[in-house]
Amino acid sequence: MRAYLLVLLTAAAVTYLCTPLARRLAERLGAMSPVRARDVHTVPTPRLGGTAMLAGLAAALVVASQLPFLDAVYAESRGPWAVLGAAALLSLIGVADDVWGLDALAKLGGQVLAASLLAWGGVQLLSLPVFGVTVGSGPTFFALTVLAVLVAVNAVNFIDGLDGLAAGVMLISGSAFFVYTYLLSQDASPEDYSNLATLVAAALVGCCLGFLPHNAHPARIFMGDSGSMLLGLLLAASGVAASGVDPAVVSQVQVAPVFLPLLLPLAVLLLPLLDLVWAVVRRVAKGQSPFTPDRLHLHHRLMDLGHSHARAVGVMYAWAAVISFGAVSTAVVPLDVALPVWGAALLACVVVTVRIRRSDAVRAPVA
Repeated sequence: MRAYLLVLLTAAAVTYLCTPLARRLAERLGAMSPVRARDVHTVPTPRLGGTAMLAGLAAALVVASQLPFLDAVYAESRGPWAVLGAAALLSLIGVADDVWGLDALAKLGGQVLAASLLAWGGVQLLSLPVFGVTVGSGPTFFALTVLAVLVAVNAVNFIDGLDGLAAGVMLISGSAFFVYTYLLSQDASPEDYSNLATLVAAALVGCCLGFLPHNAHPARIFMGDSGSMLLGLLLAASGVAASGVDPAVVSQVQVAPVFLPLLLPLAVLLLPLLDLVWAVVRRVAKGQSPFTPDRLHLHHRLMDLGHSHARAVGVMYAWAAVISFGAVSTAVVPLDVALPVWGAALLACVVVTVRIRRSDAVRAPVA
């Protein structure tokens, strides 16, 4: 655990210290988010926060490569460097989009290239355990890995619409995934439970932790596409790497661990995925491109309900925590205990979502 905490703190410290530099770089390059009709911020704000996260990720992986506990992770594959290479490529594409603007197809092509680099580097699905039978083949797993990265990258990008929202949701969700992969690998191999999935999850949490103080409302800098795409890639890479651990050894009693490598990444990304799917459906139904921006995302709808900016973000945090940690609890707590508690927590989230304080209703914008 100490090795992972060192990786996490390294990513957090370097990201935190580099973010003011990223802010100055954005101002110099003119990478500023203007105030548009669909936006919530009221003044032009620098982007390129993802470049600071990339620096934090690079520092964390370099430090990790020098830790004896993680020797096996670096010796057995080039996975950590494949993650860094794919992250760097995505961040560069994000920087180009933040500075000059890229069309949707150009960004999609860059995302496919980065996802392919990740899979080619060895970070790809190894199996799909469906009712005890491993299904799929090498080319199938390669394609599914690319698809998983594309979905995660764009889902995170879609929820990056309020100050601190994407960074906070990924901090919470990444923490849940870190706990899950750590416990999974510890039970699967007590002698050496170092693994790539937990390493990447720790770096993801650290990057979010270091960036959030600069991005919390009122934000002094946005992560931009260079950051949202990087976070989506890291979560996808961690989930894909977790598929290489046999979950059946975690518990002979629990059923959930067998399926969590497949389901937990979906649970962690449930809010962004819902936002992504609903956005595509409503835009296509109107005859628009799926990439046409609008002001109908989940966070916008919360504010239209009457929540203030800060409370809308808090509601999204609550949902992310309950969904992701609730899913993890089914692997470590008996189901007859985990499911009722999870249900009660979900009900509490519903109450928080629909209950609006009068002070929030006064401050919230009307659509």
